[in-house]
Amino acid sequence: MNYFSSNFKLGILGGGQLGKMLLNDTRKFDIYTCVLDASNEAPCKIASNEFHLGDLMDFDAVYNFGKQVDVLTIEIENVNVDALETLEKEGVKVYPASKTLRTIQNKARQKLFYIDNNLPTSPFKRFAYTSEIKEAINHGSLTLPFVWKSAQFGYDGQGVKIVKTVSDLEGLPNVECIAEALVPFKNELAVIVARTPSGESKNFPVVEMEFHPEANQVEYVICPARIPEDVAQKAINVALKTSEAFDHVGLLAVEMFQTQDDEILINEVAPRPHNSGHQSIEASYTSQFEQHLRAILDLPLGRTDSKVGGVMVNLVGAEGYSGNVVYENIETIMRLNGVTPHIYGKKQTRPFRKMGHVTIVDHDINEARKIAEEVKSTIKVISE
Repeated sequence: MNYFSSNFKLGILGGGQLGKMLLNDTRKFDIYTCVLDASNEAPCKIASNEFHLGDLMDFDAVYNFGKQVDVLTIEIENVNVDALETLEKEGVKVYPASKTLRTIQNKARQKLFYIDNNLPTSPFKRFAYTSEIKEAINHGSLTLPFVWKSAQFGYDGQGVKIVKTVSDLEGLPNVECIAEALVPFKNELAVIVARTPSGESKNFPVVEMEFHPEANQVEYVICPARIPEDVAQKAINVALKTSEAFDHVGLLAVEMFQTQDDEILINEVAPRPHNSGHQSIEASYTSQFEQHLRAILDLPLGRTDSKVGGVMVNLVGAEGYSGNVVYENIETIMRLNGVTPHIYGKKQTRPFRKMGHVTIVDHDINEARKIAEEVKSTIKVISE
């Protein structure tokens, strides 16, 4: 099929920043792109060929949108899977497949998938409701501390809480959830794997992620990860095995823990472009966004190694500020070597909302990390 400067239509479910960055590459290839999102102010609106308003969890909205395109992909997991399944039966190519999404959308189902496929993950217990957890603690079948995770609709640190005492359960939504063993890890790592319908697959280098202690969001992504080669290879092997088990098409970001004993445990996965791959835009031969397009269109996959060391800094709304966004000191950071800001196009800021990111590239990864610290302490995402 001719995708370039043709009548071919690519559909994207979700109009956020991941979709906006994906559109940079659809523009590069002149691929006609349609986007569905519930917000009329979605970042994707300015760059897509067609922008459609609609609820991603609504069957009819997703089904009717999907009927208008040739290939359908996502930039967020929270979409109506029943509609995707119906579209697949009617001949629309949907990547990742509805079966893959159905498993990944639910964290309890996702964890059971790892057990069934002999993939390493931390011990956990599944609960129909959060209220059942206290009883499990009282009966001794669950011990503190643990990580509480909502089974569905969690994102960017939402729907996750470390529970150290019973009182930490207060205020949590009474929903289907899991209680995961708290892993004493050295590092949080991630590997992105790309896979085509024909079965070609390639992985990006292992990255190291540093998290904000309060918001539970990634603050820094460091590529390559500063870990021994044998540990990096273990992480790559686990990611490739996970990719093969899911039989996915497109990108699969596999987030993992490196334990104190240098074992690798899967935390969770995302079947789309991911925060852990943003540095690839400047630092890699092929960005994760271009690679996602190549994968879902069954084109030859691009080279995945890095041209240079890269560190990504997330730009999130500062605490105490809500309203029309202002990026304070952005000119100052742009004077620093190797610094490229990406602004997502969200007009309203609020505490910890993802508003953009900054990539820092340098042949010395430690120097890049040092500049990243300066970027983080200099730029402020505030409001008018």
